[in-house]
Amino acid sequence: MKVLAITQARYGSTRLPAKILKTVNDRTLLEIHLSRLLQSKNITKLKVATTTEPNAVYIVDVAKKMNVDVYQGSINDVLDRFYHTALPEDPDYVVRITSDCPLIDPLIVDRVIELAINGNFDYVSADTKSFPDGMDVEVFKFSALLKAYDEATMQSEREHVTSYIWKNGTVKGGNLFKSEKLYCKEDYSNYRMTVDTAEDFELVKRLIEALGYDKSCEEYVEYLQIHPEILEINSMYERNEGYMKSINNDKKIK
Repeated sequence: MKVLAITQARYGSTRLPAKILKTVNDRTLLEIHLSRLLQSKNITKLKVATTTEPNAVYIVDVAKKMNVDVYQGSINDVLDRFYHTALPEDPDYVVRITSDCPLIDPLIVDRVIELAINGNFDYVSADTKSFPDGMDVEVFKFSALLKAYDEATMQSEREHVTSYIWKNGTVKGGNLFKSEKLYCKEDYSNYRMTVDTAEDFELVKRLIEALGYDKSCEEYVEYLQIHPEILEINSMYERNEGYMKSINNDKKIK
């Protein structure tokens, strides 16, 4: 069973340019992110899917430092970039993670992979209504990615890789893909450990400075519960703002 993990990484960002190259304790957020993913027991191979932007060279350099392969492709058609990252590997399952989740928990990643494989699901995700923002994991069959690549026609579906799959999954009432969710044991959805803004970076920086790079999701959450003043740093931001913006400006492009 070949399980390929692909993390999306780009230099440009509307609200916080070069965010994944920001450093905490002399390590970039991208290094921290990759090092945590490399602890997964169920991932066979990890790759970075970045862009052809000139400054993407800095992302490539970090990946090489971590001995992680890189594919450079389309800036806006992320589904195309993701597909061509996966294609030469011919995996059974693909794991999608985004590099703006520096504290992604490899234990959660492994649980989502196990649920997908054991249940023979086409698509499984960590439930965004119970897991903290920043613990986003999606696992799907390579055959589902191929179908999405061939059939997704809306701009939002090309920008957000898996939206064609989960919109047509059984969890959403569709019939193209057998889907499921992994639920967190408690509702931690109001905890934000992703990095999209300066405030997000400040919160993650405080967590790492206090606890280090290698704690579990629950340990980071417990620290925020004890220090609500840190939790407040980025509490003004809502989850999935980028996707909602895409939906509001959606159009058919293929």
